Amino acid sequence: MKTSFPQEGVFAALAIPTDAKRRVLKRALATHLAWLREKGVNGVLALGSTGDFVRFNLEERKAILETIAELAAPMTVLANISDVDIRITTELGRFARRLKLPGVAVMPPSFFPVLPADQLAFFETAAEAAQLPVMLYNFPELTGNRIGIETIAKFADRQRMGGIKQSGGEFAYHQELIALGREKKFGVFSGADTRLSEVFSMGAAGCIGGLVNFVPEYMVEIFRIHKLGQAGDATTAITRMKEIGPIIDQLTFPINVPAGVEARGFEAGVLKTVISRESEKTYAKIVKELRAKFRAWKLPLGETKKGKR
Repeated sequence: MKTSFPQEGVFAALAIPTDAKRRVLKRALATHLAWLREKGVNGVLALGSTGDFVRFNLEERKAILETIAELAAPMTVLANISDVDIRITTELGRFARRLKLPGVAVMPPSFFPVLPADQLAFFETAAEAAQLPVMLYNFPELTGNRIGIETIAKFADRQRMGGIKQSGGEFAYHQELIALGREKKFGVFSGADTRLSEVFSMGAAGCIGGLVNFVPEYMVEIFRIHKLGQAGDATTAITRMKEIGPIIDQLTFPINVPAGVEARGFEAGVLKTVISRESEKTYAKIVKELRAKFRAWKLPLGETKKGKR
């Protein structure tokens, strides 16, 4: 496994297939990771939002991190250690160091409002426990707490900042983050999967996306052409990513991502939450519509497994 913090690249915000008892379907995960590796994906964010980290307890998260670290090699694995409880965040940070991972990602604590100074204290406590480069993870729609530019700048001055993951609806914030990243020497990794050509033209270092789980070839192609400057025309890939967006958005995140995984022909496992009959029908509709697209686009399907909800 790579031990240096990534400077750029395409990373999967990894979907984690589990059974009804939340046990990892190891063979399915190994198959999926091997496929992502083959498609040129640089690494994964383990137990991020797409990985439903909030639905696992501490010991489950440790076991899953260890499994992903084993199966993903030699791809880079970053561990999301976010939690509302700083005790869990620090314990996971120390565990990530024991696994010799190159870095960790940290969201601000969720549910309660958090002042900027208290966010900074939380991030610094996590960094000092992990003793690894930290990727701050901004997704205010999920946490309820936005990471402001001043907090990021102070953290970058005081700690080993590997980068920042910018997700959510505030697309324009990429510009401010990228400008600060140039000044403070850290990279911005975008979660705007369907707008990658735009974020790479702004100067983003890479992406960490849920859609990498099922259309990695398009996202890698856009990265290579629009970020690395390699020869080629990514117009088709860009257009198709924009077509995928409205289909997947028929259902809320992150339960829509396994639908994409299943549509591509991989075992998605059991959803980690209860959903309604209406959402079950929407899930099946997404699978059907995406599978039709993939066939029309001549994207080879994996070994098809029927997902369980």
